[in-house]
Amino acid sequence: MNRTLLLGALGVGGYLMYRALKPRYDFHNKHVVITGGSRGLGLVLARQLADAGARLSICSRDANELARAVGDLAARGARVVAIECDVTERDRVREFIAVARQRNGPLDVLVNNAGVIRVGPMEEMLEEDFEQALQTHFWAALYTILEVVPEMKARAAGRIVNISSIGGKIAVPHLLPYTASKFALVGLSEGLRVELARHGIVVTTVCPGLMRTGSHLNAEFKGRHEEEYAWFALGSAIPGFSMSAETAACKILAACARGDAEVVLGLPAKLAVATQGLCPNLMSAIFSCVNRQALPEAGGIGTAVAKGRDSRGQLSDTVTTLTDRAAAQNNELHAADVPPPLPVSRT
Repeated sequence: MNRTLLLGALGVGGYLMYRALKPRYDFHNKHVVITGGSRGLGLVLARQLADAGARLSICSRDANELARAVGDLAARGARVVAIECDVTERDRVREFIAVARQRNGPLDVLVNNAGVIRVGPMEEMLEEDFEQALQTHFWAALYTILEVVPEMKARAAGRIVNISSIGGKIAVPHLLPYTASKFALVGLSEGLRVELARHGIVVTTVCPGLMRTGSHLNAEFKGRHEEEYAWFALGSAIPGFSMSAETAACKILAACARGDAEVVLGLPAKLAVATQGLCPNLMSAIFSCVNRQALPEAGGIGTAVAKGRDSRGQLSDTVTTLTDRAAAQNNELHAADVPPPLPVSRT
């Protein structure tokens, strides 16, 4: 027994030493593609990569958001290609990657960050809510991966980062389409890591907990939308329970540089994942209780959808000061709330 423990300790120690001494990936002059890179976490990742000297290609469905993001990143001295693209459409993804490759050179790193959040009880969710979530979180990620993997294989090098969620590890109530699609992305990402390792391609799965990105204003709410917005925005606003977008981005890029298989961001998220693994019945009971006692019942606007910015209701702005500030910093504000962007070259 003692011999076995000693060998196990030596093995763990050797692995940790290998991790500590292994050279980290250098983003300088690497071509990094970020889907959903015009606002929120995607924009914060782009800023940090710009500071690291990477060449950037970003996409979004909103041309105005893209223009503002390009101005932001160009001010940091970044070389940026910005393309208007709906990543749920395979042909548009193919065009985006082709243009990015043409203007910025071979792709080194892909960050699948594009996402949508629709909040509400299961009774108010329609088939199209599940379809939209799967198209955005699973199929869109698969489309970009299929476009970049052949050239990464040819060079026997490349990095892929898939931004999933704590909702991809634990089924969070009132986020059923979101969590189902994020579970799918986690499975895809974990399987890809195993199968692509032989080709020199490193895949990292990222599962953040709550973050202060400002996305609460662009999230979509159903049913009693003001009450749904209140619990969602409050959770994202509490320091210690949520993480700043800048801290999250730093940890994500560090995980990519180390070549980690998975990173779960935030102590509450890590504890929840550990508890789910060890005591799934307990987690189910806890979430069932939360759903019954704390979350809104069906009603309100029903299956209709309202943006977070239109669901603020009686929730005091002072409560969401940190997340509102993040929204302003990270290009999450509505176009009507910001001045028009100055003309900036996209190349």
